[in-house]
Amino acid sequence: MRKVMKRVGALMASVVIALSSSIVAAAEEGYTYNYDYWGDVQYGPDAYAVSGVYTSVELGLDKKLTLAESLYVHENMLYICDTGNNRIIEMERTEIDKFEVRRYIDSFKGKAEVKTLSGPTDISISEDGNYMFICDKGNERVLKLDKDLNYIMEFTKPTDATFDQSLSFQPHRLITDKAGRVYCIATNVNKGLIKFEPDGVFSGFVGATPVSYTMADYLRKKFATAAQRAQMEAFVPTEYSNIYVDDSGFIYATSFNISAADIDTGKIAPIRRLNLLGNDILIRNGEWKVIGDLYFDKGGGADGPSRFTDVTTFDNDVYTCLDKTRGRLFTYDDQGRMLWAFGGTGGNTKGYFKIPVSIEHMGYDLIVLDQQEASITVFSPTEFGNMVFSALDQFSAGEYEKSAESWQKVIDLNGNYDLAYIGIGRTLLRQERYKEAMEYFELKYDRDNYSRAFKHYRQEWIEDNIVMIIVVVLLVLCVPLAIGRIKRIKWQIDTADIFRV
Repeated sequence: MRKVMKRVGALMASVVIALSSSIVAAAEEGYTYNYDYWGDVQYGPDAYAVSGVYTSVELGLDKKLTLAESLYVHENMLYICDTGNNRIIEMERTEIDKFEVRRYIDSFKGKAEVKTLSGPTDISISEDGNYMFICDKGNERVLKLDKDLNYIMEFTKPTDATFDQSLSFQPHRLITDKAGRVYCIATNVNKGLIKFEPDGVFSGFVGATPVSYTMADYLRKKFATAAQRAQMEAFVPTEYSNIYVDDSGFIYATSFNISAADIDTGKIAPIRRLNLLGNDILIRNGEWKVIGDLYFDKGGGADGPSRFTDVTTFDNDVYTCLDKTRGRLFTYDDQGRMLWAFGGTGGNTKGYFKIPVSIEHMGYDLIVLDQQEASITVFSPTEFGNMVFSALDQFSAGEYEKSAESWQKVIDLNGNYDLAYIGIGRTLLRQERYKEAMEYFELKYDRDNYSRAFKHYRQEWIEDNIVMIIVVVLLVLCVPLAIGRIKRIKWQIDTADIFRV
């Protein structure tokens, strides 16, 4: 029944798309939105507000950012990969609305043959802050420097047979784990993440995406001639667009080149959470897929599904994906439920972008890099956003009563916010108030959690009423036997009197 209702909802949404170009286009009516159980767009209070837009001039740079590729945050330090100017800018956030340049990193000291950067595209800092790793794409290497910019070593093109030697090594994005291992994405390499051990040894590929093809594609290729097969598109994994490592050491990886067919079949996920074995362990318990916009069509210069170009995750496993197609930010909780979506492309209005390419966070503040505008935008949570974060954090800390109170305040701010009702239900479930939890889950059609609460409620009811249940069972079993016994005795008495006569 649930699937039928969802399909009906999707069909209705398709009609809306046909009549008004697309549901996504309707997002022009509001800035922050979400999807309800039926898949309808629901506008609500803004979860984030722009606290500042900083151009090269406002950042105090000596020259304009050129083709800047990515951002990286370490504590209160912000790093901007100013790719077109062959440098990385190290900045400190000295105040909530102020960044100060600390140094320009365009060269280093040491034994390397080439001591300058060429088109750096990404950077990562070790947990202790003593080392930095740089994607020096133009020089086809990943550099490891100490904090004083002394050369330590470099990771270069793997000579292993599993790496196509006809390809140049152009590292594009990278992360490092607590053990000092390096994982990077390289241009035109689609076998997964390239993994280097701390000593620089290539140790293989991790987390290749599943190959996507239809049965018709397979049959055409199966029966085609060699010449025809050579002209056909190969069945190969999709390249990753970006990666991010969370505090637990899990890797979030986004895939950019995903089609509407991939979204429909679900064979390729726009975002994955990889463990050490490269397996996707991202939790997807929400009503809808973790794909950004649910409905899409041509409009406003955008075409096709949301394409995640970057992702950042908070300490509470809430993560935000940056959609390059329509310039939107989609935030999901640790269960894969969308918390909100906001943003857009076009115009010079604060909170909108031209070409957003990278996202990072400081605390709960979000920082987005706009490549075309050569600027960064800082978003800070509103009262509504902070209240949602408080509810989630309190739940994770086991403070269920406080979490329920925070969710109630969220409802006071937005009575249509489904996750608040589900959040209260989850806190009641943890407090073993199963019947009350069932009421909240039923209110927002959360059948999975309702079933979980009902199971516990049923067990609790049986335990509380076990004596009554036993008495009823005994009565049901014994009363008929007693009645039968009494009838038999009466019959024996009656027949005995007849024989005596």
